[in-house]
Amino acid sequence: MNFNNKTVWITGASSGIGKELAIQLAIQLAHLGANIILSARSADKLNQLCSELPAGQHKVIPLDLSQPERVLEYVTNSMATIGNVDILINNGGVSQRSLFLENDFIVYRQLMEVNYFGLIALTKAVLPSMVKNGGGCVVSISSVAGKVGSKFRTGYSGSKYAVVGFMDCLRAEVANKNIHCLTICPGSIKTAIAHNSLNEHGIAQNKAEYSIENGMDVTAAVKQMVSAIAKRKDEVVVGEGISGWAPTIKRFFPSFFNRMTAKKNYR
Repeated sequence: MNFNNKTVWITGASSGIGKELAIQLAIQLAHLGANIILSARSADKLNQLCSELPAGQHKVIPLDLSQPERVLEYVTNSMATIGNVDILINNGGVSQRSLFLENDFIVYRQLMEVNYFGLIALTKAVLPSMVKNGGGCVVSISSVAGKVGSKFRTGYSGSKYAVVGFMDCLRAEVANKNIHCLTICPGSIKTAIAHNSLNEHGIAQNKAEYSIENGMDVTAAVKQMVSAIAKRKDEVVVGEGISGWAPTIKRFFPSFFNRMTAKKNYR
């Protein structure tokens, strides 16, 4: 992919994978005239990050993906001002660590609003301009949990499976319009995702998790993601150890994998 003078829009850019994507892309593409649009809920964090990026015409557009209808309306009405978007990276999301029998129903609504409907809304608002301009790239960060299931993640996994399915269908629909669609499925990456994960009442659990604290370094993970974008891949799994191998094990040894997940507590 040619990144010359491209505009890259990243959601969930205030922390974790999204922040590292912004940093790496801004550094690598600075000499190519690429610009970054940063979105998340916290304008303060985005402005701070924007000030630290290499020189460019970077923008901050605060968005709350938990309100997808507002995202759709606002971005659709603002595209003339925002300008061309060449690469959209749907990274914003929230995870969950709680058992189905203990979950309030609202937890599932929260997860789908942010992880699925928020992603749909922004893609719906941006994609028409890509088609009009003759091409573009839509990247959606799903999860290994969008390929395999495990305990404590019924809502999160369901929302991430939905992202994988959506991207498979979108890829087929826009293949003849020069739109590249990439689904990225990270495993355990060392970020704050565990601290921000929802408990059974839809409130951030605010505690560490062994698999995340000992997960893949976020810098190394994002390097693989950027490479996948450049190589125009359709889908990649990014992870180390069991979190990286889980989809392959599930595919070739489904009964074994199901027995394993029933025994283990992935916390």
